[in-house]
Amino acid sequence: MEKMPFQADRDTAPVVSSVPRSAPAGATDWRTGLPVLTGSMITLRELRPSDAASLFESLTTREVARFISPPPTSVEAFERFIAWTHLQRAAGLYVCFAVIPHGSETAVGLFQVRSLEPAFANAEWGFAIGSDFWGTGVFLDGAKLVADYAFRTLGTQRLEARASTQNCRGNGALRKIGAVQEAVLRRSFLRDGEYHDQTMWTILRDDWFEMPVLSGPSVVH
Repeated sequence: MEKMPFQADRDTAPVVSSVPRSAPAGATDWRTGLPVLTGSMITLRELRPSDAASLFESLTTREVARFISPPPTSVEAFERFIAWTHLQRAAGLYVCFAVIPHGSETAVGLFQVRSLEPAFANAEWGFAIGSDFWGTGVFLDGAKLVADYAFRTLGTQRLEARASTQNCRGNGALRKIGAVQEAVLRRSFLRDGEYHDQTMWTILRDDWFEMPVLSGPSVVH
């Protein structure tokens, strides 16, 4: 998801100071709080206000930000973004998980899913991870958790992703997770005053459940 739905210069979401509660195990209404998902390398949980500083440090470097919409430009702007994600989740439109490596409490990236149709039947997902964790398996671990959550819990039937055709790492990661390249969207992404072509990748619900190596119930707590 290279076009971040959050617009820092337009959004007026209040900054929240309290830590959102994670949904209890077995909870079905994710609108009240996201569950904690545990993989082999990372934990995914709801964003917290305290994540703002580490996300600013991890996601605003040139190498990370070059193929995504401009991220929030300050710690305070990331705090507003985090508040916005809570409001969007409560409205049933969007979910965003912080990426926490095992043995750490520091957020080093995020995965997000937004509804393109009512009830998430068609959804778009995206990710951004600090460059120190590229090539470590963190993306694949998190992507399996998020895709499985989308199909099992959100009810997604079609999960879309867009990546700049110049983003070799991002396109390779999507191919590795089992996404299928459907199209090239010409001049569909504006970054730094220049339009870029994007590749459209999709995973269908039925296809996901036929990939036993990748899919499987997440550990939720």
